[in-house]
Amino acid sequence: MEMTSPDDALRGRELRQTRAMATGLLLLCLGVLVGARLLMPRYPVLGYVAAFAEAAAIGGIADWYAVVALFRRPLGLPIPHTAIVPHNQARIADSLGGFIARHFLASEPVDARLREVDFAALAADWLSRRENSDDLARFALRLLPQAVAAMDSTGLRRFLARRAVEQLEALPVAPLAAGILLSLTSDGRHQRILDEVLVVLRRLLDNQTALDAIRDKIRNELPTLFNLFRADAYLLRRLVGSTSAFIEEVQQDAAHPVRGEFDRFVRDFIVRLEGSPDFAARLESMKQELLQRPEITALSNGIWNSIEAFVGQQATAARSPLRKPLRNLLVQIGRHLNEDAALRADINRGMVLVLGTFVANHRQAIAGFVADQVKSWDTVRLIEMIELNVGRDLQYIRFNGTLIGGLVGLILYSVQHSFALL
Repeated sequence: MEMTSPDDALRGRELRQTRAMATGLLLLCLGVLVGARLLMPRYPVLGYVAAFAEAAAIGGIADWYAVVALFRRPLGLPIPHTAIVPHNQARIADSLGGFIARHFLASEPVDARLREVDFAALAADWLSRRENSDDLARFALRLLPQAVAAMDSTGLRRFLARRAVEQLEALPVAPLAAGILLSLTSDGRHQRILDEVLVVLRRLLDNQTALDAIRDKIRNELPTLFNLFRADAYLLRRLVGSTSAFIEEVQQDAAHPVRGEFDRFVRDFIVRLEGSPDFAARLESMKQELLQRPEITALSNGIWNSIEAFVGQQATAARSPLRKPLRNLLVQIGRHLNEDAALRADINRGMVLVLGTFVANHRQAIAGFVADQVKSWDTVRLIEMIELNVGRDLQYIRFNGTLIGGLVGLILYSVQHSFALL
């Protein structure tokens, strides 16, 4: 409410000048009236001037009273129905708030105005600028640690973990596993699993520690007499050689019988998963036992702590590896929005719906806020602001009242004088 802007200062000077001119005109009319009355006996024609000045003074005084009564008591007198604005500030505030709610915040004009704004295009243009997306990515990364900490402090982490466990407990394992295996077998991807198993076996046969363990096992199973002839080493070499050759045959031959047996095993397993209640029950029991183990809780806590530490490091890193991909993603989103008119239209419709609903739901709250703000304004400052914005027009009413009053008085005097001459 402070008059600190240059515009307010200019309006204040103009208001004072206009008020002084209107008051000066009123005083001039009073002076002319006195002079004309004094000189009328000598110059009767001055009766017209006196009539004009008298009526002009009356009109000017009446309009001065009306203008002053809006904001304060004329001459400080306790006249009823004066100082209208300060005495009715609360009612004016409520009326203003209601007027804004009914006419400015009504659904039709708000929605019409919102539909004129292309929110998606504005967002797309902003995101398409690489420096803007880079700033947004940096800002988002700085907020990540706070968001993660807030999730932890509010118990959201425990809630999410509990919900995840509940969802896993309710998830049927057998149909899910059957579906995954069916998708794997549809294009032969399950054979890659067999290839990986064969690779692991080959590595095991090349591992000296594993070979020593197998040799010790063979030595313990053979009679002592055979060990004297180092039969364990011979058997180990034969076993490793035969196994390696067999693994190589399976790896090289896409139609090897072992692969066919693996196909039949997988198909039979899928059938058991889909149609055996006992098998499904055993899987569910295993799942429940696994979820109840403390290692699962420790694993989830460890994953969360790792995520939290990683996010903290990325937020403080001068050159975070996440910042560039995030920036590029935002730029691509902006460019995609620019190219996809249908998507922009969908976003704009959504924005109109969301913002329109928000305004509709908070219309009365906004009206109440406006009313409360007006009620809280200092009365003196409120009057000053009103006068600054409409005071010059009110002073011109005084000009008009003075001139129109004078013309009416002149006409009436002329009519009266004409009848007197008849």
